[in-house]
Amino acid sequence: MTVNDIKNAKIKAWVEECVKMCEPDSVVVCDGSRAEYDRLMKKCVDAGLATPLAKKPNSFLFRSLPSDVARVENRTFISSVKEEDAGPTNHWIAPKELKATMKGLYKGCMHGRTMYVLPFCMGPLGSPIAKYGVELTDSEYVVLNMDIMTRAGEQTWQYLGDDFIPCLHSVGKPLNNGEKDNGIWPCADVDHKYISHFPEEHLIWSYGSGYGGNALLGKKCFALRIATVLAREEGWLAEHMLILKLTNPKGEVKYITGAFPSACGKTNLAMLIPTIPGWKVETVGDDIAWMKFGKDGRLYAINPEAGFFGVAPGTSEESNKNALVAASKNTIFTNCALTEDGDVWWEGIGYPAKGKLVDWKGNVREALPKDKSPKGEEFAHPNARFTAPAKQCPCIASDWESPEGVPISAILFGGRRPSTIPLVHQARSWAHGVFLGSIVGSEITAASTINAADVGKIRRDPFAIIPFCGYNMGDYFQHWIDVGNNPSTNADKLPKIFYVNWFRKDDDNADLPGGFMWPGYGENSRVLAWVFDRCDGKDNFIDTPIGYMPKEGALNTDGLSDCYKKALPEILKVDREGWLKEVKDIRENHYPKFGKHLPKELSACLDDLETRLSK
Repeated sequence: MTVNDIKNAKIKAWVEECVKMCEPDSVVVCDGSRAEYDRLMKKCVDAGLATPLAKKPNSFLFRSLPSDVARVENRTFISSVKEEDAGPTNHWIAPKELKATMKGLYKGCMHGRTMYVLPFCMGPLGSPIAKYGVELTDSEYVVLNMDIMTRAGEQTWQYLGDDFIPCLHSVGKPLNNGEKDNGIWPCADVDHKYISHFPEEHLIWSYGSGYGGNALLGKKCFALRIATVLAREEGWLAEHMLILKLTNPKGEVKYITGAFPSACGKTNLAMLIPTIPGWKVETVGDDIAWMKFGKDGRLYAINPEAGFFGVAPGTSEESNKNALVAASKNTIFTNCALTEDGDVWWEGIGYPAKGKLVDWKGNVREALPKDKSPKGEEFAHPNARFTAPAKQCPCIASDWESPEGVPISAILFGGRRPSTIPLVHQARSWAHGVFLGSIVGSEITAASTINAADVGKIRRDPFAIIPFCGYNMGDYFQHWIDVGNNPSTNADKLPKIFYVNWFRKDDDNADLPGGFMWPGYGENSRVLAWVFDRCDGKDNFIDTPIGYMPKEGALNTDGLSDCYKKALPEILKVDREGWLKEVKDIRENHYPKFGKHLPKELSACLDDLETRLSK
């Protein structure tokens, strides 16, 4: 298929316009076939950009440049017509100015390269919740990853209409006069990277980066930043959330979503292996949930992605065995270490490497006698990734691709909080639940910052979506309030909302591994079981100033280690002094950012919380 064969006139005209501007040597319309995937991967191997892995069938390792290893938040823009509509948490440049700059960069940017035209679907093909896009890119790496992460190629053309999302990407490294990459990851310098979103036009332009969410434009750019805009316009929710299927010993099923900032165990929870007998967790999605109201007034969710773009370091048999199995074949690894026998390795994998390793920068080094490395000397980059097909996950739910989506009973929020926040509590109402989502945050640790003065402060990440919301976060809060007031539903059909915290600490207790008062991982199924019963209205709670909490004996502790049983009362009580400090921080440092855009309902919830705590 060629550009001339594209039947959709709007798509064809847009592609031709971009070809004229970017000036690629050739144009290929992708068909999404296995033959095409193999051909493009061979091209990367032959160019020295990819290494086949002897230990993992049809799997390959890529190494990026050190300047292109993660999202670049300070180069990510929400270019709304009005700066106010981008809000206080986004970077903004006026559309006219930003387009002029980027058009100058795009001019001739694909010299010496092929432009790939990749039609793709976010969500199950034909789903009433799914959306469609076309990405133009000069990166084979992007096409290969998008083949895994989306439903891409010929199969999508029949669904593509004029409301597609145009996504233009270039690595920003033209090859002139016969130049080659010579095995060096192509990208532009940091000051010339732009990941730009134009909300009013539903348009995405990306330049200068070949990494992950900066270049796989179906992921954060489309599935969250533009999708949040679409969701607000159309009355649904596009969220940075896992979706899991929870089955109790009676065979009853509930679906739960959850939003957690990075390093808070979201993927681990989505693929959890329960420790309590008779319970089962299956995965619908590990990162993004799109939720729309069904005819019965309930919210139904789909996972818009077809794969996992997971963080490798810290993934082990203990933390997430299912993720390791999912990434055991047909997987793309980025910035992991390479072992002598042709496998990948990373810090926190659960076992030491042997012999010599090629680290993520391409240096040959002697392996260490453990699976940890000094900070700054890691063999795998801390943001090293694996891109694996979701269907390979051993706990993938049989209905994960249901076109109608799955009905959501509960929504979890959580962050990494070593104090104050209890193991679990439930919101009294939808508005109270939105309040809980709006105050999500994690405590800054010495390991997560280079500024010692920030240690101990709370980094707020409402709904775990601060880097990914395509418009003003105050208006985003209001949209959540409005969803709860949707005339097509009522309060008893809305998901129940909970706040969880797996990370309470008592560093003075030598009996607690790492000082953590809760073991996490599979033991989190004990909390999920309580959530399950609360969704059925079971009388297993007490009313407290902060919301509903498990009554004594409501959490199943059979088989739980004694040290955690002893700690349980402490992490299931209300720390009034700590919560009053929380109220003060929210009132003085967090909510003022949103000014007149902050919904009055959230201010009322904050006042109510302070009043209850003061009684």
